[in-house]
Amino acid sequence: MKRSDIVRSIQVQFKHMRATDAAAILDTVADHMIESVANGDRIEVRGFGTFQPRARATKIGYNPCTGQPMHLDASTTILFKPSRELTKEMNE
Repeated sequence: MKRSDIVRSIQVQFKHMRATDAAAILDTVADHMIESVANGDRIEVRGFGTFQPRARATKIGYNPCTGQPMHLDASTTILFKPSRELTKEMNE
């Protein structure tokens, strides 16, 4: 599903809404979610899942071609955990 598909489905749900308004709503929600996770907050969308930042420690990795050890810096990634409802729906 692409962004345009989501905008179109919002328009179908709310028939009076223009495409530009639906796109603005989608962008606003996405921007707030990005900002919250970037600030270290956990986001919970009931029935869908949770997003939370996860810190990765510094470690020694290995170059797969040469086998030489290399230093991997600490970083932060996003962990998504699907809700039970979403997992159940996907497995049916």
